[in-house]
Amino acid sequence: PEVVATAAFPETNAFNHIVNGEKNTITITVENKSGRNATLLSIGGALLNPDTNVVLKNLTSLKYGVPLLEELKLQIPFTFYSEFKPGDHRLNIWVEHSAEDGTYKVEAYDSIVTVVEPALSIFDLKLLSTYAIVAAIFGGLVYLAYTTFVPQSKKPRVKNATTEAISSPVAATATGAGGYQEEWIPEHHLRKGKSGKKQSGAVSGTSGDELSGVETSGTEGKKRKGRK
Repeated sequence: PEVVATAAFPETNAFNHIVNGEKNTITITVENKSGRNATLLSIGGALLNPDTNVVLKNLTSLKYGVPLLEELKLQIPFTFYSEFKPGDHRLNIWVEHSAEDGTYKVEAYDSIVTVVEPALSIFDLKLLSTYAIVAAIFGGLVYLAYTTFVPQSKKPRVKNATTEAISSPVAATATGAGGYQEEWIPEHHLRKGKSGKKQSGAVSGTSGDELSGVETSGTEGKKRKGRK
């Protein structure tokens, strides 16, 4: 029976790229022009070497069991995953259907496609988590190697400045005629000493005057006796 099948990639995939590790979709259009009832059994495909036509990988076949009504176009998305070596390959997709007198296979797509790797993104969470784990492991190994093989310098022991100030002897220097430093003597003792000196000076001055007065009176008495 005359059943026509065609296939096309979405408009967003104008260069017929097959991306590894991602879901690739191609739309299959099937039309029954036989004038008889037919049934869509399955859709399958394979990737072949473009030079030798050797089958590299069979795609997973999808079973449908959908009736193909006469003069009615049926569009079916065919999805498959790719894990192939990047480069040009030949993609072959076929449609298998049945009629009253048997089973038939119709070719829907046969052309060269390009297998590519997925584009890397800096916002890929899986990639960022992988980088973070690797960086953490590497940092731990570097730190372990540094602490193991690099000798650690000993820090000089810092003495307590307060202890040194207390333990170090203070050199006493004599100042003035008394042979002592006044800053070490309490202030009230200094005041007493100064007041005592002033009082002794006043007494000595008074007694001296009195003695000089006595001597003067004695001299005057002698002069008077001589005159007589």
